[in-house]
Amino acid sequence: MSKLPQYLVAAPLILAASHVLADEPTFSINIPTQPLARALETLAQQTGVQPFYADGIVAGKNAPTVNGRFSAEQALQKLLAGSGLVYSFTAANTVAIKAAGSAAERVDTMPAVTVNGQREYSENFSYDPSYSVRHSSVATKTDTPLIQAPISVQVVPESVLKDQQAYRMQDALKNVSGVQQRFISGGFDSFVVRGFELDTFQYRNGVRIPGLNFDMANVKQIEVLKGPASTMYGRTEPGGMINAVTKRPLADAHYSLEQRFGSYDYYRTQAYATGAVTDDKSVLYGLDLSYLNADSFREHSFNDRIFVAPSLTWKPSDRTELNLTVEYLNEDRVYDSGLPATGAGILPLPLTRQFDNPGLNDNHENILVDFNWSHQFNNGWTIQNGVVTMHRDFESNETYTGGFTPATGLLDRYAWFGNESTDMNTVYLNLTGKLNTFGVEHSLLLGGDFYSQDSLAYATDNYVDSVNIYHPAYPANSSLAIYDNLPVEYFRDQQGGWYNYREDTWYGLYFQDQMSFFGDKLHIMGGGRYDWTHVKQDSAYFTPLDSSAETNTHFSPRVGITVQPWPWLSVYGNFVESFGTNNGRSQTGEIFDPQTATQFESGIKTEWFDGRLTTTLAYYHLTKNNVLTPAGNGLPFQVPIGEARSQGLELDVSGQIADGLSLVGNYAYTDTRITKDNDGNQGNRLPYVPEHSGSLWLKYAFQQAPLQGFSLGAGLYAASERTGNRANSYWDDSYARLDLFGAYRHKIGKSHLTAQVNINNVADTKSFILRDQIRNLPMDPLMVFGSLRLEY
Repeated sequence: MSKLPQYLVAAPLILAASHVLADEPTFSINIPTQPLARALETLAQQTGVQPFYADGIVAGKNAPTVNGRFSAEQALQKLLAGSGLVYSFTAANTVAIKAAGSAAERVDTMPAVTVNGQREYSENFSYDPSYSVRHSSVATKTDTPLIQAPISVQVVPESVLKDQQAYRMQDALKNVSGVQQRFISGGFDSFVVRGFELDTFQYRNGVRIPGLNFDMANVKQIEVLKGPASTMYGRTEPGGMINAVTKRPLADAHYSLEQRFGSYDYYRTQAYATGAVTDDKSVLYGLDLSYLNADSFREHSFNDRIFVAPSLTWKPSDRTELNLTVEYLNEDRVYDSGLPATGAGILPLPLTRQFDNPGLNDNHENILVDFNWSHQFNNGWTIQNGVVTMHRDFESNETYTGGFTPATGLLDRYAWFGNESTDMNTVYLNLTGKLNTFGVEHSLLLGGDFYSQDSLAYATDNYVDSVNIYHPAYPANSSLAIYDNLPVEYFRDQQGGWYNYREDTWYGLYFQDQMSFFGDKLHIMGGGRYDWTHVKQDSAYFTPLDSSAETNTHFSPRVGITVQPWPWLSVYGNFVESFGTNNGRSQTGEIFDPQTATQFESGIKTEWFDGRLTTTLAYYHLTKNNVLTPAGNGLPFQVPIGEARSQGLELDVSGQIADGLSLVGNYAYTDTRITKDNDGNQGNRLPYVPEHSGSLWLKYAFQQAPLQGFSLGAGLYAASERTGNRANSYWDDSYARLDLFGAYRHKIGKSHLTAQVNINNVADTKSFILRDQIRNLPMDPLMVFGSLRLEY
């Protein structure tokens, strides 16, 4: 990106200018009468001041209505009036609250409330042990309480990731309704949300990242935004988006070392360190490290990965923050084609059987740099700006399976040797603030982003041989031997070679207004985004080089309404349009319209037990248009007239239902249909999507001696039958899987030692991740994982 160096020079100048304008801030405060605990959280959201207090001192207390423009201390005084509580500021943006006349409690050991999307915790944890998350910015790019957002957003917090020993994205997403895993080549994470396949792009802190497998070592939580996300994020698939939120450095020092071990020679080492660099805690650091070395229940498969992620935060003032993170990942893994199927289902072969050639593996190497800064002005407005750049090299050395002849049992194998290099750069700028007009509170967002991606890939793709699936053997005279002494580059221009160069350039401008009426009982959201996209591509596959270029523009609106008659209950609805994948060109060179989608959604959200338990019940109707389908009448090209529909119900529950008893549960009814098609598939179900699916994870942490420190848990995951293609020519059976969990946490001086064991798929249930009639990957069988974690 040619303007990136200029930006890096200009950004500090902008930051310096904004710093000069800073004065003691006042805020537009709008806090209705409600329980004091919730009022203090709302104050934190509106001012950024973090309150610390013991849970018991606010129980049963209510706060009065506070409306107007006040400093944070003035608003706090009004909230605590008559409560019998007093406060003292321990720093410019942290305040300790205690009962009047009580002995002072140590602030660093008090439990904390959730504030402004950033959490501070007691000395016992560097993460929030709660399963309940009440705030997320993924849906609106503002810190809107989830109960007020007219959108379904589900969050898997770090506490769940640790309890389940989730080291892959798929392990986390089993806790979210309506999300299924999809099997694709290259080993990249790919999923289906609300019936529609996502591409291999995932989101990291709200930034689109191409073809990346996230390592979970520095992930704080996983967020799933349901439905089209184009209004905030541009071109996306309509089912939703998945966003990984990474850790940021903490002011208080914390260190962690963990060793995991498990079935099939699974070993994973993780280390974490964070704390202050300077005495005034204006400069903070963080460091995450992980190393994975694991074999597999699949023959000659393995995974070897190293991940390093240092980060720095500088806070030159209470209202200015700069963050820098670097991530490096290097991974070797074996490409696995899985098992074939017939009309009767996936063939009953041993789950260990692999048809790819032994001794070959792919390599991924990624480096990512993320710099961002923010500043809060004296009028309550905030500017956020960031740059993310990534480079990825992907070297593929693999065989994959192709045609299958059921009568003979012969499965064709092909060789794929190639290199792919990808460069991604993005810049974003957001301005957020609050206004009050005629008694209506406005939370405004104005923003824009630029995204560019260049990728170059070339490979050889040739038939190797055929193997008998019932008695596989790899012939010594296989044509694979010709590749042993030749470099990959040799095959770029050979017959059967594949070459692809692609440039993507996107610009987007977006706006949003969240209006609150009647003391936060009614919220109306409106917004939209205008996109300019340009795609240039040169490609060749068994053909001479073909070049194409496409330019598209699109406006994506979103409106929503939330009625909140009580602080613990809201009813919402939304209408969203989205802008999706380019469809290419017709036989005559005409540019096809891109894929689009529309969604209607309504639902109910609740917060119980002072927000410790949250629920979301949603109904949606989602239609995807301009899907490519064969032209018909025997013509050898496609036209963008296809259409698919998904509708259903989703229920998500998470949090604490009693002292020590936490849960994460979900259920999804997903009715999908191909509604327009020229290939004979009209009326069929979309692939990979069960009609019924759900899960329930329960954990109990013993509260009293002699069992205090012990935790036990169990999880049940189930899905009805799924089809593996649009023709619905084969299906995988329904399944139910049981997982078990146990842990003991023991304090040793200032340290804590946690021993944990997870038993996944206790009954050794057989199920598959589907792709097509040739390639279906078995899910994990019975597996046992143990871990020891030392924290200080």
